Amino acid sequence: MNIRPARVSDVPGIHELVGVFAEKKLMIRRTMAELYESITEFCVAVDDDNHVVGCAALHVFWEDLSEIRCLAVAEQLQGIGLGRRLVDWCWDRARALEVKSVFALTNSVDFFSRCGYRVIEKSELPQGIWNECVRCPAFPECKETALIRVHEPEAILRAAGSRYAAAPV
Repeated sequence: MNIRPARVSDVPGIHELVGVFAEKKLMIRRTMAELYESITEFCVAVDDDNHVVGCAALHVFWEDLSEIRCLAVAEQLQGIGLGRRLVDWCWDRARALEVKSVFALTNSVDFFSRCGYRVIEKSELPQGIWNECVRCPAFPECKETALIRVHEPEAILRAAGSRYAAAPV
């Protein structure tokens, strides 16, 4: 399996994969138009035939905060490390963009914890990130957990006044 930045030609495969999990009410459904508009945020896992079997997006909110969105791996390929590789790709991309922290809203707390993320209270995240919540199939009964990982050492974050300096990762 290869992990690479998504291409426009990957959008139908991403749409189909996200749709499978949206049907199960595990993620927000994305339209083809939304996926085309945000294609530069995505990475994909592709098989030997170049079919999309996994995807993830890194959405930047501002200089110190980004979110992993649309993390999905084909059910028959779960458990072999593709999800971890997609999350790592997003982490590396955030670092390259000099974004200091990456968060996820998820029901897969153990998975993200193994990837180096720590649980935080949702109230620690800025209010602006909640705009899409009304599209969530679980709205308004959100049971997702917020997790975050920071790039900068705690001392640097504290000196910069970041709200994420409370606990090291």
